[in-house]
Amino acid sequence: MLLAVAALLCAALMAAHARIPNGIGNLGSLFQTLLPWTVLSVPVLLVPAALCRSRPAAAAALVPAVVWVTLFGGALTDKRSGGGDLTVVSHNVDEGNTDPVGTARILADAHADVVALEELSQRAARVYERELAPAYPHHAVIGGVGLWSKHPLKDVEAVPIMPWTRAIRATAQTPKGPVAVYAAHLASVRVQPAAGFTTARRNEAARELAAAIRAEPSPRTVVVGDFNGTYQDSALAPVTSQLRSAQRESGDGFGFTWPAAFPVVRIDDILVKGMTPLSSWNLPATGSDHLPVAASLRL
Repeated sequence: MLLAVAALLCAALMAAHARIPNGIGNLGSLFQTLLPWTVLSVPVLLVPAALCRSRPAAAAALVPAVVWVTLFGGALTDKRSGGGDLTVVSHNVDEGNTDPVGTARILADAHADVVALEELSQRAARVYERELAPAYPHHAVIGGVGLWSKHPLKDVEAVPIMPWTRAIRATAQTPKGPVAVYAAHLASVRVQPAAGFTTARRNEAARELAAAIRAEPSPRTVVVGDFNGTYQDSALAPVTSQLRSAQRESGDGFGFTWPAAFPVVRIDDILVKGMTPLSSWNLPATGSDHLPVAASLRL
């Protein structure tokens, strides 16, 4: 009986994940961040049900599996297709990265049209400027965020999402018309015993970024970066409700990006409006603790 109740409770939490409150320790955001991993509840429940030879418990244990497949079954299919007018790469290069030269070469090998880098130190920025210059004649760096482009960049400006610069906006003048490009690095989050999942500064930065996107006049907009949260996190809805995730629409699998050594969450993403994602993928690991992400878009 207890196994069946536990299974049904687990299924209910999955199905109603967006309604889990954040009042205590931001548990809703934490649960949504790890939501794909709730699949582990299925074998955890099935094994004791099998050992007890309880058919009702085994049947109840399959309910979370059905809910999980409903939520994430589409992510397990390969939705990538060829073509595209604009390829975008985004990477949190990590201030502690000891190999910026190797990182720049991996990024250049993707042959993207636009490359966005987050968590740039002043010293590393000079390395990326030098290494990426042959392929990217246009670039702009403000604070810890930078854009490199094969196409001219206009109207470059910082986006005030935090007291110091963590976001940048520019207009890429592509052969098929202008595209507004935002690169952002939202505030970091932590899990602390006393405070729980600390997301207040990130959530405020998300609201500021959302306001800038809402006011964006360009009909074609791409927003990339390290969001320090997943697309499922309802606290990021001010941003994600305005945009579509390239990985969700045109990727293969979950595309987890962090930590790079054994990725368990996708906190780096490419979000679009007014364009069609055709393909989304991760690049090989660099010296960063994040994996780079890429997407091909049809304008």
